[in-house]
Amino acid sequence: MEQHYKLFRVRELADNDESFIAALAEAFLEEVPEDAERLKKAVADKNYQEAYQAAHKMKPTIDLFELGVLDTLIEVQDWGKFTKKELDVTGQLNTVITAVDSAVAEIKADFNL
Repeated sequence: MEQHYKLFRVRELADNDESFIAALAEAFLEEVPEDAERLKKAVADKNYQEAYQAAHKMKPTIDLFELGVLDTLIEVQDWGKFTKKELDVTGQLNTVITAVDSAVAEIKADFNL
């Protein structure tokens, strides 16, 4: 439990209300994988604006659940925001996607979702 994510800030936000914590976990599972797929496609297509928007949308949740890849996600976001055509963010993207996938699997198991 909580190897690929942390609930400390979630618990703090929810004031230790277990049903609210579970609701936040469900929201994570509904939104983050979808946004991660959107981000992967945008980077692959070199759609800078879409990559920026997807990464920007993911930031608060990635930060709240402390996946440990916020700075890496910001690098991908900035690649899109500033149209950094000379930069290859594939490595950073893979780091973010791996962290998301690991957290998703763990949250599903931990919350029986």
